[in-house]
Amino acid sequence: MKRVFITLLVSLFAATLVFAAEPMTDAERAELVAHLERTGAKFEKSIEGLSEAQWHYKAAPDRWSPAEAAEHITTSESFIRGAIEPMMKQEPAADLLAAARKDSIDQIVVDRSKKFQAPEPLKPANKYKTPAEALAVFRAERQKTIEFVKTGGDFRLHASVNPAAGPLDGYGWVKFLSAHSERHTLQIEEVKADAGYPK
Repeated sequence: MKRVFITLLVSLFAATLVFAAEPMTDAERAELVAHLERTGAKFEKSIEGLSEAQWHYKAAPDRWSPAEAAEHITTSESFIRGAIEPMMKQEPAADLLAAARKDSIDQIVVDRSKKFQAPEPLKPANKYKTPAEALAVFRAERQKTIEFVKTGGDFRLHASVNPAAGPLDGYGWVKFLSAHSERHTLQIEEVKADAGYPK
């Protein structure tokens, strides 16, 4: 009986090793920062210098204007980061780390063939009257996110369930946040490509 018990313990220990998360490398941290900087720059470029007519243009009554998409991006920055921050203070959850997605979550998020309904707190309410107003808030929030990634601990050793993507480690969560802004930047570019968009 003792031998069976020892064998079971060894098996459990081995399984733990198999699912043990690897610490985040300096290269991975730098890649997250670069991803945030890249998607942030794309968003800024998409709305800089828009006229009032362009800012509020809707391709259809049920479609968002650039102003609404920009507000959603800006509001989502602190909202999503606010979901990551407490996760990084909790003890690592081995089961969630084992279940965390290993695919390229950023590529999945930017796929606009798949539609999602924005949660109520992230639905736009015409908060920003000009692109400059939205950009000032976004830049401040994105910089907070970048500093958090630089100093916030090991994003590979913490995980939680993302409502839209399932279990993600902290690295995946940051990629999700960054790709989310890119997804809605693409939405803005779609509006700007509409035949009726003011020139």
